[in-house]
Amino acid sequence: MRVRGVVVVRAAIALFEGVTLLDAVGPYEMWAGLPGVEVVFVAAGRGPVRDGGGTGALVADAAFGEVERADVVCVPGGVGQARHMDGGPLVEWVRAVDAASTWTTSVCTGSLVLAAAGLLEGRRATSHWLALEELGRRGARPVEERVVVDGRYVTAAGVSAGIDMGLVLAERMAGERAAQVVQLATEYDPRPPFGAGSRHTAPVEVVEWMRARSRFALRGR
Repeated sequence: MRVRGVVVVRAAIALFEGVTLLDAVGPYEMWAGLPGVEVVFVAAGRGPVRDGGGTGALVADAAFGEVERADVVCVPGGVGQARHMDGGPLVEWVRAVDAASTWTTSVCTGSLVLAAAGLLEGRRATSHWLALEELGRRGARPVEERVVVDGRYVTAAGVSAGIDMGLVLAERMAGERAAQVVQLATEYDPRPPFGAGSRHTAPVEVVEWMRARSRFALRGR
């Protein structure tokens, strides 16, 4: 869309009950300050949308029916994602706006929603490490990387990887210098106090504790 000679990119971030807030906020922070980029939170209805714990919320600016087109589509993950795997308004909206999007993206288990919409069949994609097998069962080709680009589909691994994905798209939307400004403005220079951010570096007992309590593992019991 062009407004007074300025190209405006609309990025629509989907929300649903049980969303992981950082999944949505990470990309939002990387895009909201870009020149010519408009970011909108969209959900089944306007108003607050609660996270998985029910204690935090984001506010949807628009309902699905009010956002029929978007240049960038982003689907975050969260425990509520499981309620959308058999279709419904979220999946239908994602499928519809994807038809004209420039980029369709996801964070964490949001890639499972993209798969449920039939968008990742045979494509390389990633998700939270605990969801990679499920992603494969849904027709994608799981890749254990932080950000995976396959054509116009960009998927991010678990939660914090949405910040990285947001920067990848920031460069494509506004150029490398603009993306670098955003990275510096947010002081995104991670130096975590522990080396437990990957299943390959975390203590074995921590990995197994999480695996045993994963909703993907518990579902089969």
